[in-house]
Amino acid sequence: MRECKRGENNSVVTRPVPQNRLIQLTIGGVTALFLLPVIAMPLRTYLTLTIAGLAMGMLLFLVASGVSIIFGLMDVLNFAHGALFAWGAYVGFSVFQGMMKWVEADSVLENLAVYGIALVSAMVAVALLGAIMEKTIIRRVYGNHLFQILITFGATIVLVELIRVFWGPNDEVMTVPFSFRGNWDVFGVIIDRYRVICIIIGCMVYAAIQLILRKTKLGTIVRAGVENREMVQAMGHNIFLLFTAVFAVGAALAALGGFAMSVFSLQVYPDMGSTYLLFAFIVVIVGGLGSVTGSLVGAVIVGLAYNYVAYLVPWAAAAVNVMIMIIVLLVKPKGLFPAGQ
Repeated sequence: MRECKRGENNSVVTRPVPQNRLIQLTIGGVTALFLLPVIAMPLRTYLTLTIAGLAMGMLLFLVASGVSIIFGLMDVLNFAHGALFAWGAYVGFSVFQGMMKWVEADSVLENLAVYGIALVSAMVAVALLGAIMEKTIIRRVYGNHLFQILITFGATIVLVELIRVFWGPNDEVMTVPFSFRGNWDVFGVIIDRYRVICIIIGCMVYAAIQLILRKTKLGTIVRAGVENREMVQAMGHNIFLLFTAVFAVGAALAALGGFAMSVFSLQVYPDMGSTYLLFAFIVVIVGGLGSVTGSLVGAVIVGLAYNYVAYLVPWAAAAVNVMIMIIVLLVKPKGLFPAGQ
């Protein structure tokens, strides 16, 4: 974004808007998005929709953060992210099916245990799948975005067909652990239990990513490898091993988002990744491709806008986020928080 001023000779001078002012404008826009709907609906409904929007935003962040990490640290456009998302959902679904007694148990500890086991199983399985993908196909197309798009799109087709082979082509119902069901009634505001859990998971993942990237030696090495691969290799670090690890982490985040979203939506189906990948790309475009903080802000914007508009103008719910994306691109073509700025 640029601002205009008149010079001494009455000519128009343009200069970039300072980053601090951009942050202020972003906060102002998000605040307006957050508060304006209260005018058109009862306060209790507004609070219920806000919690639902934050939960949806955090789930979208879990998906979009993997896309941002892989692109921001590796400069790789991964269109197979949606398929990895679906694999995470199906691995978690299989764990739930095998431990249904714990899922249905009237015990918070057993419910948390089976949820944690399913979550870790999904992340580990899909991280291994991501590592294999990086070694066999992604590594061959570093630096070529067109080939990356084509080869990851082909990988998506293969991975989705493998889901149909292993789990079948039909939709399956995802069971919610017993303690996660139902709502809390707080002064007349209905709060879904699982939505609160989703918000907590999203905040924890964001904090963990920032901590690793900014406060650890591994994060420093990875960020240095993005800027200058040759220098990092000259210092004795295996840059390809690091990039394999980064891709595996991005795949694990896709699995985390897929499993959490499947419990949220109560279903799994082979093509579910393509549905949520569209939202994920809107999030990263709004927030800034390659920026984890941008993904968080973009996800919250998308989640809140979708839920508010779905209540007020249901037919426009799907279009509102596309409109937000267009407006952001017109004002800030690289997104609200572009990587490296």
